[in-house]
Amino acid sequence: MAEQDIDLQKIHDVLIDVARQAGDMITGATPVVEGTGSKMNSADLVTETDKAVEKFVSTTLLAKYPSFSFMGEETYVPGTPLTSSPTFITDPIDGTTNFVHRHPYVSISLGLTLNRHPTIGVVYNPFTHKLYSGIRGHGSYLTLYPFPSPSLGPTPPSPQRFKLPLQNPPPPLKGLDTCLVAIEWGSERSNANFLTKHRTFVSLTSPKSPPGNGAMVHSLRSLGSAALNLCAVAEGNIDVYWEGGCWAWDVCAGWVVLEEAGGRVVGGNKGEWEAEVAGRRYLAVRAAGGGEGEQEALIGEFWGHVQGKLEYET
Repeated sequence: MAEQDIDLQKIHDVLIDVARQAGDMITGATPVVEGTGSKMNSADLVTETDKAVEKFVSTTLLAKYPSFSFMGEETYVPGTPLTSSPTFITDPIDGTTNFVHRHPYVSISLGLTLNRHPTIGVVYNPFTHKLYSGIRGHGSYLTLYPFPSPSLGPTPPSPQRFKLPLQNPPPPLKGLDTCLVAIEWGSERSNANFLTKHRTFVSLTSPKSPPGNGAMVHSLRSLGSAALNLCAVAEGNIDVYWEGGCWAWDVCAGWVVLEEAGGRVVGGNKGEWEAEVAGRRYLAVRAAGGGEGEQEALIGEFWGHVQGKLEYET
């Protein structure tokens, strides 16, 4: 199927419907850690619900679009490349550790790539009823769905929809010492990448004057969902998000939401101005009142505090 023949709006609407149904599966489930409880180590969890949701998503989407490819976290075969074919990229539960601990920073992340470029993104947190969505070239939005309540009667109020970023025009990006920064520790805790992260976190939070020579950011936030972190940057309530070690299914949908909100995604290492969705290292910045110049200045400042180099197998 030629790209120009693909109805992006229809696919976007299908993904929203699938995300909402999958969200009901997630909120209705009791987290049961499967097997040994992890994929790589005791911090890399998988539940029965992850697999059940992914099966529902893949079955539903491929029945509607049988010529498309599918890449999902729970069925991914290591070494399988992302191709130029239209590809659904899915994380059934982004924030599995939060899900297991019943911390409600959890999402289902549904993306579509065309020619390996994130094109449609839907990220839904079923515990807060917040849904983020975007189509390349058509903007991104936050939709707030009402919680069911007998007091609302048989006809609940309509969802509320807001264009992103929430503050428009967005405030300027003045420097890292004015920023709230999202980071994640990840599940790899004993290699060179973990050391790079740890040293970078220290540099970001240290005083600017010697002996620290740090960035003195307002604070760091490790919230546990890459997709929701990207959406928070799109909203504008987090300024910067630096990540290494996650996968295409963690970032594809949120990438669309952020870029369509005026944000920018580059690589996590110095000089990586062109990031790949499957590259596994990312630096995301929100929209800036001063435009691309402010974003690029902040990116350069951040790269100056990366203590080492993130390197992952793709």
